[in-house]
Amino acid sequence: MKIKNFTINFTIQNQTLVKVQNWFEEHALSLVVFVLTVISGLVFIYYYLNGLGLAYNDARSHLDIGRRVVEGLKPGLAQIGSVWLPLNHILMIPTVWSDFMWHSGLSGALISMISFVLTGVIVYLFLKKLGVGLLGRFFGVLVFAANLNILYLQSTAMTELLLIATMTAGAYYLMLWAKKDTVLDLIKAAFWIMMSTTVRYDGWFLLLFSAGLVALTVFFKKGYKTTEGMLVLFLTLGGFGIALWFLWNLVIFKDPLYFIFGPFAAHTQQEQLSAAGNLATKGNLLLSIKVYLYALIYNSYAYTAIVGFFGAIALWVNKKIKGEIRVASVALTTPLLFNVIALFLGFSVLFIQGIAGNTWFNVRYGIMLAPSIAIFSGYLVDKVKDLRWIIIGLYLFTTFFAFTSGDAVTIDDARVGSSQKNVTEVSGWLKANTSNREGFVLISAASHDAIIFSSGLPMKKFIHEGTGAYWQSATTTPDHWARWIVMRTHDDNDLVWKSVSRSEGFIKYDLVDSYPFADIYVLKQENLLDLNTKPVFSKQK
Repeated sequence: MKIKNFTINFTIQNQTLVKVQNWFEEHALSLVVFVLTVISGLVFIYYYLNGLGLAYNDARSHLDIGRRVVEGLKPGLAQIGSVWLPLNHILMIPTVWSDFMWHSGLSGALISMISFVLTGVIVYLFLKKLGVGLLGRFFGVLVFAANLNILYLQSTAMTELLLIATMTAGAYYLMLWAKKDTVLDLIKAAFWIMMSTTVRYDGWFLLLFSAGLVALTVFFKKGYKTTEGMLVLFLTLGGFGIALWFLWNLVIFKDPLYFIFGPFAAHTQQEQLSAAGNLATKGNLLLSIKVYLYALIYNSYAYTAIVGFFGAIALWVNKKIKGEIRVASVALTTPLLFNVIALFLGFSVLFIQGIAGNTWFNVRYGIMLAPSIAIFSGYLVDKVKDLRWIIIGLYLFTTFFAFTSGDAVTIDDARVGSSQKNVTEVSGWLKANTSNREGFVLISAASHDAIIFSSGLPMKKFIHEGTGAYWQSATTTPDHWARWIVMRTHDDNDLVWKSVSRSEGFIKYDLVDSYPFADIYVLKQENLLDLNTKPVFSKQK
């Protein structure tokens, strides 16, 4: 009787366990979306309340670019400019008109938050299509979502999360195409990779690398003619964003290569760094690899990176998985290849304190492999059944200490590295002394966007490079247009100083305050009668 009752109870327990498993399997994706959405919102609120959400100088610049499209002395799409690729700023347009969305950073952070949730979903789906069980899928999502650097960046107006989402989606559909050989999946892969090419130049490398993977896969299966057709299809859609960017630069700046060789291009900045001896990785392959690996480990933590590495090996040597799928999954590693090559060629700069440079700078680039590490980690946990709980336990142990110690290198970079500017003194002066007075502030947005944002003043208060006739007039005869001038004295890299210091009207200004990042000049009282204080160029093209 006891044996019979035990058997009945055991059967009931098994049936209950199966029902629970089936319920989780059926609702797992919805659960992932819900949990990630809640986490995303709570983390944004946390960083908004402690002020870290706007710590990055670039985050404030991104928000300002979006705002200039809808408000200022010369609003319009041309304000997107050519310094950064446009998608992030275009996506801000529906919300950045709101002062709260602009100054809270939520207009830009909202894009990062949605990208955070989307990437978590893609990690889950990627693992599911690889045949990974529920535990491995959830672990992969956990590895991605519990990364403190990811959580911080998803709370900011930076571009990393949007780039991660679009690149990972492209790699996901590339894997699906390799698995099912359906043209629609290849088109979807090309679409998402095209989107990534309009976020950052990492996407351009992904497009070329993926094209190589497509060519390799199709050629060995179907020959040259089919390969040619597939490549034309893939590159036509995948390269559409790049073609539009060249066209944009031609139409707006009269030079299709303006984004490469223009005065505000990254190439120009890197040349200045190289001349100053601050591009240590240029021409040094071993140092380039070392610097990026350090950035990767700082962003994803050593233990997680090691687990991800072994997960990648386990995936690529698994003969049960189609060779085409294994080849396509190599697309997940493109951020590593791109960043090492960019550092070696001097197209990128990344400082790791104590290794290259005396501070942190662009160390967040190491976060780009976070979804790949998550996918590979989830795969490893699924395959090594005897070790899975040890792997998970050690991960939880290390992650707990990362959170309790606030170990996020991206926050260090934003707070004390070269990526931040403490411009509160200058912006505070402007807010206190100009908000209730008529007149314009002449300032270079290229040098001082953080000051513009932090001042809390409306964009139409500022004359900058993007204001057309106002800029041309104010830099020639400043005393007729600018009541206040903000610039770095004796620094020709500041375009305001370069122009205004050589004008006759500059003698009509008094230097009223000097700060680490800029000085403030005010037009003398006796010259205010000749000052224009109202917008007059209302029909600029």
